[in-house]
Amino acid sequence: MAKSAGLIGRKIGMTQIFSEDGTVNPVTVIEAGPCSVLMVKTNDKDGYNAVQLGFGSRKDKHTTKAQAGHFAKAGVAPAREVKEFRMDLEPTFEVGSSITTEDLFKEGQRVDVTGTSKGRGFAGVMKRHNFAGFISSHGTHEFFRHGGSIGCSLTPGRVAKGIKMPGHMGNARTTIQNLSITKIDSERNLIYIRGGVPGPNGGVVYISDAVKLS
Repeated sequence: MAKSAGLIGRKIGMTQIFSEDGTVNPVTVIEAGPCSVLMVKTNDKDGYNAVQLGFGSRKDKHTTKAQAGHFAKAGVAPAREVKEFRMDLEPTFEVGSSITTEDLFKEGQRVDVTGTSKGRGFAGVMKRHNFAGFISSHGTHEFFRHGGSIGCSLTPGRVAKGIKMPGHMGNARTTIQNLSITKIDSERNLIYIRGGVPGPNGGVVYISDAVKLS
C-alpha cells in the first residue's frame, strides 16, 4: 500500500465505545486537523515526495519574520505546529488548501501515532527498566531497589555502553504502531483510535499510515 500524507492532531483524552455486541472498546480521542497545506514537494523538483502541513493557530507576536513570510507565501494564517509527511506518490494537494480527517482516513484503517511521552523525571531501574529488585528477606540491608552489578571485573575493566541504569525517564519522541481507527467524527474533526497514544491530554500527535500491517 502506498504511503500517503498524515495529519497533525491534538490528544483530547480517553473514553470508551460500546460495540453492537456490548463489547467495551477503550479509545483515545484525537482532534485531527484541519491542516493547512504549506508546501508541496515532488520527486522531480526536491528529490522526494512530501507535503508540509500546519495545524493550530499562532499569535503574530510569537511568529518570526521568516515564519510569517513562509505562511504568507502559502496564503494561510500562522500555524502553531508544522510537520512534513513523506509520501510514496506525488502529492495532489494544492498549497493553501485544507486537509481534514475524511480526506485521508477511514474507519478500520491502521495507523501509526507519534507523540512526546509524558516526562517522569529521574527514575530508578525498577520503574524505568522494569527490574525485579533484590530479595527483601532477612539479611538484606538498603539494597531493595538497586540494579545490581554493572561492572565486568578486570576485563575489560570498565562499564559497557548501554547498561540499563537510573536516569531521565519519558519526555521522548515515541511512536505506537499499528493502531486501529474505531470511529471518525468528520463534523468535529475527531478520530477515535483504539488503545492509548503517547503524551498527555492536549499534547500534539502525528497520525500517519501504518508502516507495519499485522
